[in-house]
Amino acid sequence: MAEPASPLKDKNYNLVWAVHQSLENVWRLEGYIKDAESQGDEELAKWFRRIQENNQKAGEQGKQMLVERIRKENG
Repeated sequence: MAEPASPLKDKNYNLVWAVHQSLENVWRLEGYIKDAESQGDEELAKWFRRIQENNQKAGEQGKQMLVERIRKENG
């Protein structure tokens, strides 16, 4: 099924969406890490931490990109 057209579908909207998803993953992975640790699975917890770090970096980079783009667009 096709997604309905949105007047907000543009590059900045997509960037905001990606930043949101990255930072939500950081939060969500915290629970997964705790679950793995509580079950004694340090290998899985470590893997989740690596993903969490990558998502944190992506979120921070995306926020910076958004700030720069808004500054350019608003002069």
